[in-house]
Amino acid sequence: MPIIRLESTKLSKEQKEQLVKDFTKNAARIMEKPEAAFHVMIQEYDSDNVGVGGQLLSERRKNE
Repeated sequence: MPIIRLESTKLSKEQKEQLVKDFTKNAARIMEKPEAAFHVMIQEYDSDNVGVGGQLLSERRKNE
């Protein structure tokens, strides 16, 4: 049972659906395994819980 994990800030349902579809299709092709064998796990983080370059991502976005 191959597991694909993605950690990200918040994503829309449509983005998650596309990622799951594309990750599964490509991993199955590359690994020569059936798509049904793959599990995709998405862990989302609020931008207040992610730091980049010493600054919270939520604050960085305000300054861009």
